[in-house]
Amino acid sequence: MPARQTVRWKSACLLLASALLAACVSTPQRSERRDLRLDTETAGRIRHATGAAAKGARSLAPGASREVASTLARTVPLLLVLLESDNAVGEFEERLVECARQAERQVNSTSFGNRAPTRQECGEEVEVDGCSKPITRAMLLGQQKHVLALQCAQEVLEQLWPAPVSLEQRYRYYPSTRFLETVSREEEARLIAQGCTRELWRTIKPDIVLHADRNWRRSALTLDFKFPCPDTNDPRWTRYGESSAYAGSTQGEIYKAALGGEPLIISPRGVTP
Repeated sequence: MPARQTVRWKSACLLLASALLAACVSTPQRSERRDLRLDTETAGRIRHATGAAAKGARSLAPGASREVASTLARTVPLLLVLLESDNAVGEFEERLVECARQAERQVNSTSFGNRAPTRQECGEEVEVDGCSKPITRAMLLGQQKHVLALQCAQEVLEQLWPAPVSLEQRYRYYPSTRFLETVSREEEARLIAQGCTRELWRTIKPDIVLHADRNWRRSALTLDFKFPCPDTNDPRWTRYGESSAYAGSTQGEIYKAALGGEPLIISPRGVTP
């Protein structure tokens, strides 16, 4: 990590951790982790930094004279502290949205030439999964676009995000007890290899979880890429069906309940709640 980002991280990460009141827990296995080591001097700055965070949040309250264009800055004001300015948060948002747009263009170009798929093409059933459930073209295209978007997003995060991050981490969440546990890559692969993913029915898998500290079960911000098909549809959170452990709730609602951070959608149109 560049020296500038290291200094910024040391001064800001404890601020975010304090503001979000995240408790320390054991660390799951993640290949995308960035280790955080805090020295005594950094720990001593937290009282001063917490006051700065409160001031920054108040400046974004309704009626404030300063306009903030970035959806991320308006929704998660503490990002202004971590990334230091409206412009930095705006650049971070624009780069992630551009990842979605590039993935959309590339997959559509390969599959349909210089056009987007029609509503009829999106609804066609192209194959079935291990549970004999149909897979539509929209689902298949979405999977392909996700792969490209996440590859792009990982580069953006490495360049611009100075704090820990988890990519495609699966969690098992129990709403009745509000208990959250991580699912290892090995366990996930074993269950999927069985050909039917019903045993993953009590799990969630956000695309990107931005952490405030080494608490890998708490989020400062949770992001999911969405690729509506056809592209005239609005990007939206999936609503869990009656057979789900989270029946009646949306992905975003469960992400918020499980991880605590604000959940947002990234699509070729931009960032939306």
